[in-house]
Amino acid sequence: MVTLVTGGTGFVGANIVKDLADNGHHVVSFDINGPDKLLEDFVGQASSPVAFIQGDIVDPESVARLGRDYQIDKIVHAAVYTVNREALEIKRSRDVIAINLEGTANLLELARTQQTKRFIYVSSGAAYGSALPSDQTLNEETPPVPENLYGITKFASEMITRRYGQLHGLSTATVRLSTPYGPMERVTGHRAVMSVFHDWTGRVARGEGITTEDMDDGRDYIYIADIADGLRTVLDSPNLPHNLYNLTTGIWLTLQEILDGVIELSPSTQVTTPPAKLAVAAGENYSRGPLSSHRLFRDLGWTPSYDLKAGLTDYLNWRTESGYLD
Repeated sequence: MVTLVTGGTGFVGANIVKDLADNGHHVVSFDINGPDKLLEDFVGQASSPVAFIQGDIVDPESVARLGRDYQIDKIVHAAVYTVNREALEIKRSRDVIAINLEGTANLLELARTQQTKRFIYVSSGAAYGSALPSDQTLNEETPPVPENLYGITKFASEMITRRYGQLHGLSTATVRLSTPYGPMERVTGHRAVMSVFHDWTGRVARGEGITTEDMDDGRDYIYIADIADGLRTVLDSPNLPHNLYNLTTGIWLTLQEILDGVIELSPSTQVTTPPAKLAVAAGENYSRGPLSSHRLFRDLGWTPSYDLKAGLTDYLNWRTESGYLD
């Protein structure tokens, strides 16, 4: 019996693959990209084997072949086309819909034919959109109001996942992630915009200075190892009281707090603050508030293991040890 992870060579997917394999799952990763040396080194000598299969989730036959080649027990569907800039949304509109919706439908059909024990859809806080003012916390009862194609397709896939499960007797759940940071974040064909953590830790690792702006801006960041751990908790739980969970620290971090954490670990790093910008480009502002973590704690007892300092320390150590300086 294997656990299938889609998007397993991407940022979030790679960490899910590593965590599951380290915790006894026999993992099959399915991604349009194959593994490179950085990923192979990252997964390392896991306690259970990992098979990397290259294929396209939009192709129904490629997905169906997985069911003929493997006895699939559980599925974590993390493959996604991420667009968080309007220019990319305009350029790749059709791709976003195909990958995020058609791909989900293909994986749910695989779950139906395999009668999997659990199907986890990895969603995003982007599904909430502008549901509440940015100073208010979003919980699973907050009605989503997604604004861009990414958020719209994530929310639509959540609804499709839930209904497919109801119709075909599948145990399904959606997990909405807050903003991740950590190892294996890098530019790919499906992820073009990097986090401030990626930028600043890279500069520290290369011995460069940091240029700052909009230091009052922030997000509810979560270390990627906590995301992988939280997803495994939902995946392996014998019983799920709910079919929707936020996965977050619930803590809002400003860029100034993140910078202070970086400088604490690398005091010699030079910081430059340019004149403030007068306007933000259309579609590039970040408006939602923090996600609530209460339901996941109440139902399954899950809490994050990494605070900001622990996450930054681990991330910087990985940067240095892996030689990933981009």
